[in-house]
Amino acid sequence: QVQLVESGGGLVQTGGSLTLSCAASGRTLSMYSMGWFRQAPGKEREFVAVIRRLDGSTYYADSVKGRFTVFRRDAKNTLYLQMNNLKPDDTAVYYCAASVQGDRAAIYYYNENNYFYWGQGTQVTVSS
Repeated sequence: QVQLVESGGGLVQTGGSLTLSCAASGRTLSMYSMGWFRQAPGKEREFVAVIRRLDGSTYYADSVKGRFTVFRRDAKNTLYLQMNNLKPDDTAVYYCAASVQGDRAAIYYYNENNYFYWGQGTQVTVSS
């Protein structure tokens, strides 16, 4: 199994940037499709982005498209989420997750139930 540990969260002003990291151990990240989810206070956890194992395709929630970039560095066995032009609505705990399915259509990865391994989360707070 794979263990995931997120880092890089913090407090940032509106319009600022942060890069989240998700370090994996136990297995190589390239064995999985890797997703980012977030959960704001009082809300359900929601899909943010995914990088698909099969071909490295990336998919994003409409709310972050054009501002966030998900990428992977296999040499470091680490997944990243580059977040630019942050908004107060981006405030949430961000989680990375691993799915063993590598070749499904994008909509498959929007569902948190299709991920088996999760990190503990990292808090991102965007001040207005």
